[in-house]
Amino acid sequence: MARVKRGVTAHAKHKKILDATKGYRHGRKSVFRHAKQAVLKAAENRYRDSRNKKRVARRGWIVTINAMLKKHDMAYNTFINKLNKSDIGLNRKVLAELAVKHPEEFDRVVLMVKG
Repeated sequence: MARVKRGVTAHAKHKKILDATKGYRHGRKSVFRHAKQAVLKAAENRYRDSRNKKRVARRGWIVTINAMLKKHDMAYNTFINKLNKSDIGLNRKVLAELAVKHPEEFDRVVLMVKG
């Protein structure tokens, strides 16, 4: 078998990792071993936090809806239960948007759910 020199392949792999660490500090952007660890850790964080972001957003919507329901003397859990039973197809994101940007529309939805 012929001898295979891998300098070009190794250089390309290293360059790919080092390009991904642009903006990192100290040896994490220039030393291949540290850069590789930094890229792997960043990928773990990105994967985890992209899921956590959805949870946090939903929590915020719930807080907004609950705050707007206080002036109607209605609890959030009661509202959601009645909303589901009345077949109104609005999710929490849309309800929170209505509550903030169009409060009169949100009030109309609450009255529909109550009555």
